[in-house]
Amino acid sequence: MKREIRMTKDGSPTLYVAELDEHYHSIHGALQESLHVFIDAGLRARNQTQVSILEIGFGTGLNALLTAIEAENLNLKVEYTGIEKYPVSVDELARLKFDELPSILPSLQLLNNMHEVPWNKPIEITAHFTLTKRQQDFKQIDDIEKFDLIYFDAFAPSAQPNLWTEDIFKRMYNALKANGILVTYCAKGQVKRNMKAAGFSIECLPGPPGKREMTRATK
Repeated sequence: MKREIRMTKDGSPTLYVAELDEHYHSIHGALQESLHVFIDAGLRARNQTQVSILEIGFGTGLNALLTAIEAENLNLKVEYTGIEKYPVSVDELARLKFDELPSILPSLQLLNNMHEVPWNKPIEITAHFTLTKRQQDFKQIDDIEKFDLIYFDAFAPSAQPNLWTEDIFKRMYNALKANGILVTYCAKGQVKRNMKAAGFSIECLPGPPGKREMTRATK
């Protein structure tokens, strides 16, 4: 897929796929969305000292980087698995210019390290954060009761409805441990119905800037 660099309203960059007319993050603020949906409503909702996380759509690595920073701040031990079918290239990462964001700059080398490590192998990025990147299709996920938390950050259902089906969410449900949670920016009615059909209990939470609601689902 051909990708372009776009700036979002909070000054943070994202990628745009013209073929799908989709951005990797919210145009209202990539950084704000990641913090609100995945860190505030996801990671901080887990009252644990060790957390196993699955990210659906590793993308630019922003969610992983923010998680690594938070793990350090909260003295958490995080085992992080990122699924990505179409990895971001070294050139794209350089052109995203995360080095121009004051909040990211001190941890920029961590982001570079995440993109440079080999695939399909757990790598300790910091003493608090271990990363496994898996290059695979979401439909191939067959983990069983492995994760405490899922960041579901796939392209919107309007662009790729096949990523938001009952079957996909059943795979997510199976991958979670008991009482595990899934968080996503999406709050569409059909998506929530598919989650419920897969077995989840649903919460509608206030959304990030530009979105009225987001969803948190519990096993």
